[in-house]
Amino acid sequence: QLVESGGGLVQPGGSLRLSCAASGFTLDLYPIGWFRQAPGKEREGVSCLSSTYGYTDYTDSVKGRFSISRDNAKNTVYLQMNSLTPEAPGVYFCARTLNIQAMCFLTPLGYTDWGQGTQVTVSS
Repeated sequence: QLVESGGGLVQPGGSLRLSCAASGFTLDLYPIGWFRQAPGKEREGVSCLSSTYGYTDYTDSVKGRFSISRDNAKNTVYLQMNSLTPEAPGVYFCARTLNIQAMCFLTPLGYTDWGQGTQVTVSS
């Protein structure tokens, strides 16, 4: 099970840290992705973290502002989001792929287990 938290209302330029807590499995064995879905839009990849070599990837629009990390002791993956823009709002989901041999990737297809999402709103 994956459970997201940390969403909320933030002003433009503000920061949020999202958490993705795993239960029932060891999170660092699997590639993990963060995705967002705005109303009326398709779900899109934001960032991901591979289980090996610490490989990470980010969609172009968040590079330099978002950072993904993992705390193995807490079995949790984080998404630190800085300098949030009005394009950021939506429901943010974390997901895992069961393909432990794969590098992580930013397309939703291939991720099999999803959390329920956490809402992020950017407004002044």
